[in-house]
Amino acid sequence: MPSVANVHGTDLSKYKVVARKQFAFNPMHVGRDEVLPISMLEEKESVIVSPAYVVFEIKDENELLPEYLMMWCRRPEFDRNAWFTTDSSVRGGFSWNDFCEMEIPVPSPEKQREIVKEYHTIVGRIRLNEQLNQKLEETAQAIYKQWFVDFEFPISAEYVAAIGKPELEGKPYKSSGGEMVYNDELDQEIPQGWSAGLLEKMIKFKNGKSRPLDEGNFPIYGGNGILGFANKSNNDNVVAIGRVGAYCGSLYRVPGKCWISDNAICAKSLNQQNMFCFHTLKSLNLNERSEGTGQPLLTQNLLNSIVTIFPVEDIVEEFEKVSTALFQHLYLKEGEQNILNTLNGILLSKMTRMAA
Repeated sequence: MPSVANVHGTDLSKYKVVARKQFAFNPMHVGRDEVLPISMLEEKESVIVSPAYVVFEIKDENELLPEYLMMWCRRPEFDRNAWFTTDSSVRGGFSWNDFCEMEIPVPSPEKQREIVKEYHTIVGRIRLNEQLNQKLEETAQAIYKQWFVDFEFPISAEYVAAIGKPELEGKPYKSSGGEMVYNDELDQEIPQGWSAGLLEKMIKFKNGKSRPLDEGNFPIYGGNGILGFANKSNNDNVVAIGRVGAYCGSLYRVPGKCWISDNAICAKSLNQQNMFCFHTLKSLNLNERSEGTGQPLLTQNLLNSIVTIFPVEDIVEEFEKVSTALFQHLYLKEGEQNILNTLNGILLSKMTRMAA
């Protein structure tokens, strides 16, 4: 994790320094969490970790490639084996000796390189898709801000006809002299013809339900994203909002059928303006609007009572067209991403056979 701390002149001997291609793992809580947090540093710049962490490196890379070992440690079977090996303490400790006693198949260096190359090909494509999707998300959000926060949406033909200035068609509204009026509810100026209202007039909110026990093909969404898959759905084309705890206010677009779990709230546009509603929710910083003293909490009443801006319909409809085109491309990439993640899981699960 990037740190804002200034470590210039700091005595780093109090920490453990991890260099490139070295490993670090947290030996605590393995029994509790059923996973061994372990990683290999790929960047050239060294990092520091807690003195409680175990740091090690490969003795001879001509016998065992660090990348191959890291692949093995990413397998779910590895975590299950580590969990089974933990001691009987409350936290379930896992020592360096425990790690050293674990056995892995070590094929020839050539075979290791072949397996690692295939894995990196898939991972590289996954990362590229993630970058493309991030750019598409940022583009849509930038357009929303330009149109509905900065009020620089393109002036329509109807508006320029009404004011008798056809040369302004397509120009940004506010900076081109578009008329602004003060709105008391929002305590700011907004374009003429726009208004303010409660979020309940735009979006219908309802709490999710306990996840089904039977597995299937419909994604189950909670406050931290997809939790699994169910054999039935309770929503279609909605936004999932984390409603409690650390993920309170988190947002997830769900374009198809899904199951919204009981630690999330389902949000659905009342006017089929799904993209506009999603970005409106995103602009409201819902995680800062939570209530509750013990832990953050969002409720339907709280969400319904939020006052937000209501643009004229033709501007919203135009935004829907533009953002829908962006997200259709994003959905295609997400579908490809799911296939790549599946291939990645298959590759990791077959390492034992491939190493033979």
